[in-house]
Amino acid sequence: MDIYEALKKDHRKVEDLLEQLVSLEEGTKAPVALINKIRDELIPHSRAEESILYNSIRAVNTAQDLVWHGYAEHMEAETLLRALQVEGKIDAGWKKTAQKLKKALTHHIEEEEGEIFAAAKQLFTHDEAVVMAEAFERMKPEVKEGGFVQSTLDLVANMMPARLAAPLRTFTLRG
Repeated sequence: MDIYEALKKDHRKVEDLLEQLVSLEEGTKAPVALINKIRDELIPHSRAEESILYNSIRAVNTAQDLVWHGYAEHMEAETLLRALQVEGKIDAGWKKTAQKLKKALTHHIEEEEGEIFAAAKQLFTHDEAVVMAEAFERMKPEVKEGGFVQSTLDLVANMMPARLAAPLRTFTLRG
């Protein structure tokens, strides 16, 4: 499996979970377990994708606008996800936020699987894409284990130039 197949597999999983969420009847009590499952799929996917694919693209100094746009969309989705988590806990307005999250992620996935994948396929060989997929799959459980604060540190480090991110990456909350 290459990085594109690995990412698409995760995309379909998150899309399915979001479809389950938004298809619930209006007025239904917030499904906190389902929201947490979405979080547990989305956050590790995003951090590993940024670290492995986005930063590999940045390292060869091309398609910068696409990558920065991808980071911005990750931040938007995570902001909506965090709002959804809070709304779910207090059972207030979660359905509208779930719909916004689904719309934002659908847009992001379409752009990523189109534009970002096309740019990456011009830059990396199939063998490199396979190695990226292996690294991506190894990284996701580490991100999930790290929790919210560590994931936020990882997001900041992913967006920084490599030479500046290195000291931040040495600071970890992982056990």
